[in-house]
Amino acid sequence: MRKYVGELGLLLVAVIWGIGFVATAISLETLTAFQVMAIRFLIAACLMSVIFMKHLRTLNRSVVRAGIMLGIFMFLGFVLQTVGLQYTTPSKNAFLTAVNVVIVPFIGYMLYRRRVDKFGLLGTLLAILGVGVLSLEAQFSLNLGDGLTLLCAICFAFHIFFTGEFVKKHSPIGLTIVQMITACLLSVIVVIFRGEALHINFASKGILATVYLGVISTTIAFLLQTIAQKHTTETKAAIILSTEALFGALFSVLILHEILTIRMVIGIILILAAIIVAETKIDFLLQKKVSKH
Repeated sequence: MRKYVGELGLLLVAVIWGIGFVATAISLETLTAFQVMAIRFLIAACLMSVIFMKHLRTLNRSVVRAGIMLGIFMFLGFVLQTVGLQYTTPSKNAFLTAVNVVIVPFIGYMLYRRRVDKFGLLGTLLAILGVGVLSLEAQFSLNLGDGLTLLCAICFAFHIFFTGEFVKKHSPIGLTIVQMITACLLSVIVVIFRGEALHINFASKGILATVYLGVISTTIAFLLQTIAQKHTTETKAAIILSTEALFGALFSVLILHEILTIRMVIGIILILAAIIVAETKIDFLLQKKVSKH
């Protein structure tokens, strides 16, 4: 069992994040999107600042600037995802968000002319086909929720890309604390500006769901992911974490009684295949072929 501690830890992270899509849908029944964001990131920022107090004391200007940039992309991604969930289903929201993995290589090409390999192109084609099957209406148009979720995927793709760039120079924990605080401050400012601060019902079930997002889905899941990835390979981690969207759909059916059509299932399979192809470059299959010879 200890041999698979990394894989089991990452699988738990994927389950937690999958439930997070359902928790967000529940929280939106009694709270606005920006109230959910403010409470979620306030909890996460406070917890991470307390847990990693030593890192907070050693922050420098370079880390703070990088963390603020990541925090802005995180804020925009979660805003678009949360608002989009008001107009689409949790399962579609989960899988459309997951398209961010396929977008990342193209950001590298646009900014630094880094070559996009054949697996990235194949993943993109599968993702586009999957999005079309999953989301396009009869008139070949996206509904508002799906469109916002795809924009959220682009923001998360930029977040993932720049995180990869910044962690080469800065402490991952320091960057995470700063971006959590940044997302928290932006969310609180928007809530105050929109006059929503005085209209939060702290006795609603939405609060419990938002506390789950702040404590479990954000703080604990991040810590667990960081620890688990030390005990497994990047390829295995990518495959396991990509099941987040699968669990999102599963819990949407079990908890919210969402109905999955054949068309949605086909779209889900295509997007999941796109993520695995683009992220892992099918190394696990190629390794098996080599080992047989």
